[in-house]
Amino acid sequence: MLKEIFELGFDHVELSHGIRLSLWRRIEQFLADHPMTVISLHNFCPLPIEISDPAPDCYQCTSGDSRERERALRNTLQTIDYANKVGARHVVMHLGSVTSSNSTDRLISLIQKGHYLDRAFVRQKLGAIQRRESASMYDRVLEWLQPVLAHARSAGVTLGIENRIGIETFPSEREFRRLLTDIADGSIGYWHDFGHAQVRHNLTFIDHAEWLSEMSPRLIACHVHDVKFPAHDHCAPFNGMIEFTKLTSLLPAETPMVWELDPHVSKEEVVSALARWKETFPDT
Repeated sequence: MLKEIFELGFDHVELSHGIRLSLWRRIEQFLADHPMTVISLHNFCPLPIEISDPAPDCYQCTSGDSRERERALRNTLQTIDYANKVGARHVVMHLGSVTSSNSTDRLISLIQKGHYLDRAFVRQKLGAIQRRESASMYDRVLEWLQPVLAHARSAGVTLGIENRIGIETFPSEREFRRLLTDIADGSIGYWHDFGHAQVRHNLTFIDHAEWLSEMSPRLIACHVHDVKFPAHDHCAPFNGMIEFTKLTSLLPAETPMVWELDPHVSKEEVVSALARWKETFPDT
């Protein structure tokens, strides 16, 4: 896996949530023998041994089941420990979901059926926003985070809270502002996913550029992938609708950018996109 990534022209990587514990020894061997740096781990990494497929939301800190929250905590602390093992300074975090509704999927389906911005779309969107705003998990998440923050600080690891697509997910934009105000010591920051933000832009939840500009002072790093309207994400850069030139100008200098691509993206697409990226952004 790492050999293929290295040969494609990347020497910095993120170890993501699909990596099994059985791969870890060989990963450490490869890193010892090659000039490759791990900049981040994506929670949960390694994958919990009882989970069979990549599933970053298999255990949620927003769950009403205290046993599930405890499993989420235990595996998050382990991810921080494994980040420390490979010298990664960041752990990318999901922070659960507030409701179990599928409002986001229904909005995407409406767009695909030709109802973009019509009365049916607006009714569905307003209903989804009202349901989301009436349900808060803020205090539960903040309490759950306390031992995670303590462990991360002791390990010298910063937590990157990732923006996600679904209106059901935590934190919302409003909750992001509150969370980053309440935890202002630098132990957490914002992890910007270009694809997720673009889909939320397409769903008219945010303006992508305005949101990125607002979050820039607390930005840690980015996930880079492109989007084909309305919600086909994890495409190679320059193969969709994201205006990377405009948006990357809003980033602090030397912001790490991790390419997070669909497994079906071909080698040729990756090589072509990387060459264009280096030509367009020679300083990144």
